[in-house]
Amino acid sequence: MTRTEAESADTPTRVAVSTVIFGLRHLPGSDATCVVLPLVRRTRDPHEGQWALPGGWLGERENLEVAASRTLAETTALAPSYLEQLYAFGDVDRSPTRVVSIVYWALVREDEMSSSQEGAQENVAWFTATELPELAFDHRLIVDYALWRLRNKVGYSRIAHGLLADEFTLAELREVYEAILGRRLDPANFRRQVENSGTLIPTDRFRTGSHRPARLYRYNQDVELAERGPLEVR
Repeated sequence: MTRTEAESADTPTRVAVSTVIFGLRHLPGSDATCVVLPLVRRTRDPHEGQWALPGGWLGERENLEVAASRTLAETTALAPSYLEQLYAFGDVDRSPTRVVSIVYWALVREDEMSSSQEGAQENVAWFTATELPELAFDHRLIVDYALWRLRNKVGYSRIAHGLLADEFTLAELREVYEAILGRRLDPANFRRQVENSGTLIPTDRFRTGSHRPARLYRYNQDVELAERGPLEVR
């Protein structure tokens, strides 16, 4: 038996579940919107005092998605409107002991973010995705990968719905796309594309304010947030 095999026999691999949670927040004193995410300050070694993604150990008789929801509720008091498995991270040297992390990513709406902060622990804080502190373990790599997935997926799915209220204006939808993609979009082209996509249903209601009334839309519920194929069948 090699030394590596002996070490593996003495130190079993542990499985953890972590979640990257994305929300949107308006920047103070600006019309701009940015992508934000919550981090948890670690209270023990390794990496005591550093920020990390919310998560925890997988229970022996616990399903992965149940564990992701449980650890989110325990650390951030969040119940996301969208939760999907992202990737498995298991490099040998990512932790002092052998740990494989099953990572989920989630989307929360602004009202959900506000209500959750009342029940969140003191060591939880929200950060702008482009201005993160130094993160523990390989969590910066995980966040970067989740952002890449979000930016790619927003172009061909209705994933933006996870960041919006049930009814929204086209300007509000465009604002979500601009925050995720990090660039301005032409309003006329954006309207034409989304109206021709078949994913939106116009309502008879309008949002009034300082400008002319804007029609409210809702997403076509027949279009899934995440296509999981046979995995949808339980």
